[in-house]
Amino acid sequence: MSNDSICCPQIDPTLWDDKLFEWNDKKFIKDKVCTFFYMPLNFGQVMKRLDAKIKKTKADMPDWLCLSEHTSKWNMDIYLAVDKEIAEADNTTMTGKFFSKVYEGPFKDTGKWSKDFEVLAKQKNLKIKRMFMWYTTCPKCAKKYGKNYVVIVANIE
Repeated sequence: MSNDSICCPQIDPTLWDDKLFEWNDKKFIKDKVCTFFYMPLNFGQVMKRLDAKIKKTKADMPDWLCLSEHTSKWNMDIYLAVDKEIAEADNTTMTGKFFSKVYEGPFKDTGKWSKDFEVLAKQKNLKIKRMFMWYTTCPKCAKKYGKNYVVIVANIE
């Protein structure tokens, strides 16, 4: 990738900042990333594998939405939004009420953002069932844009 190329589209953070919304059978394909104390080891390989499946099926990725859910220090599940069923993929859906908040800064601040998000949800009387991270750009595109937006999306009661 040259310094001028961009592989990740920019998001409009106002569309996701401090928002409540509902999904009804929103389509995703799921895969797993190996982690070492929460640090992803094969994220790029997994994304290339998912991208190949999407291209083969000629599907679209709404909002380029890719949710990450840490299930342990050693695993992270990836949920990539799609507009239709994908052959040879782990197809799943999400339904329910969700709350999102946008953060900006280096990835190392993820722990701080998570704590802030939990406090904010409690202040709004929202009970978090599951919490996902949406790393909206790769490090190269974040540097190119001059902003590294990360969206926390929580399934709430």
